[in-house]
Amino acid sequence: MDLLKPLIALLAIVNPIGAVPFFISFTQHFSREQRRNTIRVSSFSAFCVIAISALAGLKIIEFFGISIASFQVGGGTLLLISSLQMLNAQQPETRPSDVAEGEQKVDAGASIAVVPLTVPLLTGPATISTMVIYAEKTRTLFEHAVLVGYGVVIGLATFAAFSAAGRIARVLGRTGINVMTRLMGLILAAMAVELLADGLIKLFPVLASHLSR
Repeated sequence: MDLLKPLIALLAIVNPIGAVPFFISFTQHFSREQRRNTIRVSSFSAFCVIAISALAGLKIIEFFGISIASFQVGGGTLLLISSLQMLNAQQPETRPSDVAEGEQKVDAGASIAVVPLTVPLLTGPATISTMVIYAEKTRTLFEHAVLVGYGVVIGLATFAAFSAAGRIARVLGRTGINVMTRLMGLILAAMAVELLADGLIKLFPVLASHLSR
């Protein structure tokens, strides 16, 4: 397994910098301590989603009798849809209702660190699908541990992006964040097509014979 691809895919999907405007909007009336606690909880939650998906995702799809080839096609399609959203400068897997839910929770004084900030604004079905697909490609315990370790990287990236949210917003502005989101979307689209092709060839081996000609 190419150990770099899962990390690139995760960084593109999670895109912590793209979530900065949502974080600023949700926490603008928070105290410094509330904001710090939100950052800690959301970063740890992002790690948990990725680590659990890497460790237990395959067992779950096996329990439901889903083949990895079918899951690759479904997951690749989901990634492609997410990449198209990012090419339109939208955070993947984000719906207006999620933002509205976050605003309602803030108004009610409830925590927004896990829902909707971590799930689905940062991590969601596309993130989980990616981890399951790459977990199936691992061949050694070391490779599997690396996948779980990428959860730590994403957690730290989220922590860094949210901690520096004000500076990022001032330096990049909305235009800069949109450009980065579109760039991540382009990278994710290419990886989604690769996963789709791999899954389709497993489901329909005859495709491989045509491609080899």
